[in-house]
Amino acid sequence: MFAVRMATMVLALLSTGLVAGVFYAYAISVMPALARTGDRTLIDVMQKINVVIINPWFMFGFMGTVGFTALAAAVHLGREQRSTLIWIGIALALNVIAFAVTAGLNVPLNDALAAAGDPASIADTAAVRADFEATWVRWNIVRAVLHTAAFLVLCGALFAAGVQQGKSSPATEALGAPVPMVSAR
Repeated sequence: MFAVRMATMVLALLSTGLVAGVFYAYAISVMPALARTGDRTLIDVMQKINVVIINPWFMFGFMGTVGFTALAAAVHLGREQRSTLIWIGIALALNVIAFAVTAGLNVPLNDALAAAGDPASIADTAAVRADFEATWVRWNIVRAVLHTAAFLVLCGALFAAGVQQGKSSPATEALGAPVPMVSAR
């Protein structure tokens, strides 16, 4: 069962780290670069990004932040895994909040940008950009910070699980005490 628990934590950690990295990359490179472009270019590029990002690789990570973390929590139910479960529960809460930010704030902004139509046909690109950019960037930073915090907390969960396993390993239980180190002289 330890292997299953570890596998679920690794999947939660991997998906959370990947998604935190995507949103971090937007925050430090994509959006600052687009901020230096014209209105029409920003709208055009973001409309294209919002189409291509919906792919199995992104969705695996994005949905996995909540799904794999919830699965990790489920397999850690029980008194003997409580210290690990607390860490996973905190990470799950952070991932759920970040997921909600994306679904409730960034996606509607993306949808509004798509509804604006072909950038070449938009009469007031400055207004479309103003309705999108600053708010989207702000919420992207929030979700990047939340997923990064969840990643760090999942690292803590992995550490706690290792400590717990070390305390309850059959070798330790059979001996009843730690094995003293023998020096080679």
